Amino acid sequence: GMAGGGGGVGGNAGSLTLNASGGAGGSGGSSLSGKAGAGGAGGSAGLFYGSGGAGGNGGYSLNGTGGDGGTGGAGQITGLRSGFGGAGGAGGASDTGAGGNGGAGGKAGLYGNGGDGGAGGDGATSGKGGAGGNAVVIGNGGNGGNAGKAGGTAGAGGAGGLVLGRDGQHGLT
Repeated sequence: GMAGGGGGVGGNAGSLTLNASGGAGGSGGSSLSGKAGAGGAGGSAGLFYGSGGAGGNGGYSLNGTGGDGGTGGAGQITGLRSGFGGAGGAGGASDTGAGGNGGAGGKAGLYGNGGDGGAGGDGATSGKGGAGGNAVVIGNGGNGGNAGKAGGTAGAGGAGGLVLGRDGQHGLT
């Protein structure tokens, strides 16, 4: 069967704009028996106080493989309440095939939290959870995404900031 089309990539915020976040990635297209489309990556944040956009979710496939989730966009130099990496998109589900893998969370800006990894898609075999994004100076690492319902590999948590911050939690299986 035909593969699903990939989701569009989210736009990057202008580098010198205030409070501008990256755009979210689009969702992947569905497929009957081929591999569904992957979610688009999230756009990166503006330089000050913005956050990365979320990755798009992978598409659904009836009898093929679910699409992979898109990667979350990166944060930039920001205040403590922002500069977060975007969340990774969830992997797409499949009825009889494999679920798609979750997207990785985006890396934080100098200050801010890493994005959470996306969940793995459900299927006869599960997709893997995406890894959490790393923090840089001050901020927490993103949490890893959970594996799909059939079990499998969950995502690792991202690293906390060098000066202050905790590591993200490992996803659940």
